Amino acid sequence: MSPLILVTNDDGVHAPGLAVMAKALSAVGRVVVVAPDRERSAVSHALSLHTPLRAELRSPDVYAVDGTPTDCVNLGIHGLLCETPALVVSGINSGGNLGDDITYSGTVAAAMEGMLMGVPAFAVSLAQGPFSHDHFLPAGNFAATLAQRILDSGLPRDTFLNVNVPGGCPVAVQVTRQGKRRYAEEVVEKIDPRGRTYYWIGGGELDFEDLPGTDMHAIQRGEISVTPLHLDLTNHKALESLTSWGLDAGVSTSGDAPDGDQD
Repeated sequence: MSPLILVTNDDGVHAPGLAVMAKALSAVGRVVVVAPDRERSAVSHALSLHTPLRAELRSPDVYAVDGTPTDCVNLGIHGLLCETPALVVSGINSGGNLGDDITYSGTVAAAMEGMLMGVPAFAVSLAQGPFSHDHFLPAGNFAATLAQRILDSGLPRDTFLNVNVPGGCPVAVQVTRQGKRRYAEEVVEKIDPRGRTYYWIGGGELDFEDLPGTDMHAIQRGEISVTPLHLDLTNHKALESLTSWGLDAGVSTSGDAPDGDQD
């Protein structure tokens, strides 16, 4: 029986990268697309809790959801699909999801949600444009190869993958760690025709530290970057240091308010 693969993205259901991904993965299993009805970039792991969601069947096995990428994966697994998928794949995103920027990424968050739902998952981004159909093909081909390998071998526990593919023809594949962004962000201030001030966030030039072994290092050398991620954000190296602070000394056990808080 053909494995069921849930495909989503954050660029919207009509994005060319999504179409390339769905077609490439159709060689591996039955693909069902559950994607946002419009672009939802940089929404991270947002989940719609205070508004209802609507899912429209646009064509066979293609649903458009008026929510976030995380909504799409959650709704797909628990509401739209008749069985739990064997794999969740997010992308192909137009633009890289590298280094610290993955914390903003709706593409990466969709794969994260798949992992949280107990389904193996990975995200794929084309790091460099142009972002036309043919330029997405190498990323789609690699996604199909990776999908088959995951279906055959599985992933380590509590792990999902973040894949970035360089523009052009990749020369190799590297397993990498998350890189570091150089933050030169700018907030661009403008005046609209009515004389009111408005702002654009993210006006600075995108730059990363070129550290060997990182995702950005691989991309700059024309290599596909495959980064294993997990959700444990604990800084384990800091545990001992913080424990030595003796923070429990500031906890009152008598029921009295701490000094300075009494009327």
